Amino acid sequence: MDFDKQIDRRGTHSLKWDSMERIYGVSPEDGLSMWVADMDFHPPACVQDAVKSMHDHGVYGYYGEDGAYLDAICWWMKTRHNWQIDPSWVFSTHGLVNGTGLCVDAFTQPGEGVVLFTPVYHAFARVIRAAGREVVECPLVNNNGRHELDFDAYDAQMTGNERMLIFCSPHNPGGRVWSRGELAALAAFAKRHQLIIVSDEIHHDLTMPGHTHLPTAAIDGIEDRLITMTASTKTFNIAGSHIGNVIIADPDLRAQFARRMGALGMSPNSFGLFMATAAYSTDGAAWVDALRDYLDGNRKVLDAGLNAIPGVKSMMLESTYLSWVDFNGTGMSADEIHNRVQDQAKIAANHGSSFGLGGENWLRFNIGTPRANVEKAVARMTAAFSDLQ
Repeated sequence: MDFDKQIDRRGTHSLKWDSMERIYGVSPEDGLSMWVADMDFHPPACVQDAVKSMHDHGVYGYYGEDGAYLDAICWWMKTRHNWQIDPSWVFSTHGLVNGTGLCVDAFTQPGEGVVLFTPVYHAFARVIRAAGREVVECPLVNNNGRHELDFDAYDAQMTGNERMLIFCSPHNPGGRVWSRGELAALAAFAKRHQLIIVSDEIHHDLTMPGHTHLPTAAIDGIEDRLITMTASTKTFNIAGSHIGNVIIADPDLRAQFARRMGALGMSPNSFGLFMATAAYSTDGAAWVDALRDYLDGNRKVLDAGLNAIPGVKSMMLESTYLSWVDFNGTGMSADEIHNRVQDQAKIAANHGSSFGLGGENWLRFNIGTPRANVEKAVARMTAAFSDLQ
C-alpha cells in the first residue's frame, strides 16, 4: 500500500497522461495530469495476483460459471454498505458509461427528457444527447460551498416529457454524500413526475472520514422505479477493465433491461470479472481503508493550499478523489483561469463548464495521485496566482 510511490505512466497509452497535451496543451514531460478520473496507484495485490494467475495460465477464453463473481458483489454490498442484494439482480456491463447508455436505451424513447442535477459527470449528457433524448438540466444550489437539491424549483421545471433522472451518489464533481432525507425527497420527486431513477453509485466506497454512503435502494417504496449502478473500477483503480454492475430489484424493470442486453449481444470482459472478484474481498477492503485515509490527507493538502489563494475556494470533499474548485471569486474569465492553470502552472484539470450549468469558472482536480504531486500542484497554483496574494 505504498501510495507515495511514483509510477511513470507516460508512454503507456494512458488517457490521463498521454492525451493531456492534445486536449489541454500541457506537456507530460513537465506537466501534472489531474483530470481523468483514474488514480496513479497500483491496485491491491489481490487484484494483481488475479491478473498474474490469468497470465500464468495463458488461455484467455470466454468466462463462465460466474457464481463466485456474483457472490463477491453481494458480499461487498452487504459488508461495506449494509445492502442485501440478490445475485439475480446483477447485470454486468462494460463499465458504467455503457451502463448509462443501456439504461437510457432500455427505459426511454427518442425525444423524451432525462433529468440531470448539474453540474454533474459530463458523460451523462453526452450519452443522453447521442441517444436522441433531451437533457433536462436542474441546477444544484451552491449553499455556502455545499451542493444542495431544490425540488421546489425542479418541480416547476418539469413538463411531463421527462421519463428518467440520472442521479450521481456520491456526487461527481461536488463530492457530496447525500443524506437519507435528501434521498427520500429524491424518491418523492421521482414518484410525482413518474420518473425512473438511475443511481450511479460508482464512488460509494470512497467516502471521507465522518461520512457514510447510503445506497439509494435503502429508501422504502422506491424499488419499482430504481436502477442502481456500481463498479469496482473507481474503488480499486482498474478502470481499464471496463466492468460495471447494473443492479435491478424490480422484476419488470429487470426483464425490460435484460431484453435490451440480449438484443445488443452484451457479454462481460473476463479480465474485469476476475479482477473484480479478487478486489471484493477482505484484502481488497483493507486496501480501500488505507486508500481512504491517504486521499483524506491529499484533500487536506490541496484545500489548505488553494483556499489560501484569494478568490479561490475548494468545495468540502465528502467523497471521491475529485476536488471541485471555485475560481469565480477571482473575477477572472474562464480563458484567463485556464491560461494560468494550464500554461503557467502546467496542470491539466477538467474544465467546469463541461459538467453543465453551475460549473462555469470551476475546475475539477484529481487528487488520486502521490502526495508529492498534490504538493507540487499547490506550489505551482500559488505561483500562477501570486499577483492575488
